[in-house]
Amino acid sequence: MNEFELEAEIAAYYEQGGERERLSRNARGRLEFARMQDLLRRLLPGEGLDVLDVGGATGVHASWLAADGHKVTLVDPVPSQVAVAAGLPGVDALVGDARDLPCGDAAFDAVLLMGPLYHLTDREHRVQAVAEARRCARPGGIVAAATINRTAGWCDYLLFQAGGRDKGIGPEASLRVMREGVLRYSDQDIFTTAYLSHPGEVASEFEDAGLAAPDQYAVQGFPGYIPELEGLVDNEEVREHLMEGLRIIEREPSLLGASNHLLTVAVVPE
Repeated sequence: MNEFELEAEIAAYYEQGGERERLSRNARGRLEFARMQDLLRRLLPGEGLDVLDVGGATGVHASWLAADGHKVTLVDPVPSQVAVAAGLPGVDALVGDARDLPCGDAAFDAVLLMGPLYHLTDREHRVQAVAEARRCARPGGIVAAATINRTAGWCDYLLFQAGGRDKGIGPEASLRVMREGVLRYSDQDIFTTAYLSHPGEVASEFEDAGLAAPDQYAVQGFPGYIPELEGLVDNEEVREHLMEGLRIIEREPSLLGASNHLLTVAVVPE
């Protein structure tokens, strides 16, 4: 019996279904999606893998992973999202929590946490989620987790102001989130309760979960905040130039915190 419960405001946010199109509705989402695909395709340890997609929602990543030939199991705490994902070809979908996965030990070649860590505001719970991912991954397999960087809320606030848009979050709240890390759903109308991390913080949580010396990759990098991003992402020639540049700087330590999202990856010890 799972002892954990999803916070009501987080469950309500995902039940609305808006996240289903988040990675396709605008250039920022399309860049994030393209970079996650690019990174994971390079980092997954082989072909035809058993992949566990934890917090996989309606299967935005599970769908292409299955199309690539992997056997994908998706776990998500929101039943309506699991119902959608269960209809995807090559995807098994289960209701469950990242902190207490309904999966056996060493059952997967790769365990992906593409969202759970930024909805767990307590460090203990984030470490538990990574430890569960490690438990379910085979020796030599990988655990990969996406997080939102600490500066993301503040940068979004500045972008909204520059574009003359009011998204509910005020200047004091945006600075508080940057100092403390916790974004509450009552602060704004663009997301729900989330934890925004420093890159070193995520690395230490991996280490406490038994995954030492993880590698870290900036997903969008600082170009992800360019206001005219559509002109870069939707132009095939320019997009490839952008993607190649991001590959060059993706592991530069001095630039990791300047990206909206971070991907932290560790190999499970033999």
